[in-house]
Amino acid sequence: MSREPFWTEDPAPLLRVGPGFRLAEAPSDAHPGFDGDKAAGHRALAEGAKLLADLQERLFANSRMGDERRILLVLQAMDTAGKGGIVKHVMGSVDPQGVQLAAFKKPTDEELAHDFLWRIRKRLPEAGMIGVFDRSHYEDVLIGRVRELAPPEEIERRYDAINEFESEVAATGTTIIKVMLHLSREEQGRRLLERLERPDKHWKFNPGDLDERERWEGYAEAYQVAFDRTSTADAPWYVVPADRKWYARLAVQHLLIDALEAMQLEWPAADYDVAEQKARLLAS
Repeated sequence: MSREPFWTEDPAPLLRVGPGFRLAEAPSDAHPGFDGDKAAGHRALAEGAKLLADLQERLFANSRMGDERRILLVLQAMDTAGKGGIVKHVMGSVDPQGVQLAAFKKPTDEELAHDFLWRIRKRLPEAGMIGVFDRSHYEDVLIGRVRELAPPEEIERRYDAINEFESEVAATGTTIIKVMLHLSREEQGRRLLERLERPDKHWKFNPGDLDERERWEGYAEAYQVAFDRTSTADAPWYVVPADRKWYARLAVQHLLIDALEAMQLEWPAADYDVAEQKARLLAS
């Protein structure tokens, strides 16, 4: 991969949740693997956008020839952490025909009548696509745990159900990248205040965000349990420092590029005689 000189090492191993990981000890304002400032980060993001677009097109092209591989990017975070910015500034650089975005909101009555994974299965990416989940099935063990929306034994069941589900999805040729955007409480406070102070940001503010903010410690504990129970070889978790938006975007872009490069994608060979078709065209 072509990199800005400010990348000192691959950030993926630095961000990946491993044994002994503690969210409470993870800095939210760091920039692991990157030794540059905001301006350098913007340059690196622009450079990476070209590579990501090329790789995404190769993935899509190969699916037209029967390749079943695809990517699922799961984004989880507290409010204002920057999930929308990832979608806009990272996924916005690729052909929209190759992206399937699912933004999961409060379950509908129909969805509540089924198992919690029912609505998730319906939005899984097709072959050749990069699927992006803006929130996901993890809401059911995060907000579900913190707000006690289900009995403790049901929450416990869901961790195993998630692992089984993700293993099944990975077996279909799906590379799963789960990202938690790690924002500090102080930075969230600044971002929420900005939304209240700017009329053009009022539409983004939801008074309910303050209710969730009051449960900050509960969510931190719920995330830790989720990491402990569901960071697997098939579907690893990555905790990305998000106090600096530019770094969070750059890191997620890097994870996507790494996943695509690992596929060793080549342009698919034509299943017809190129010379023959060219001769027909010139004679027409």
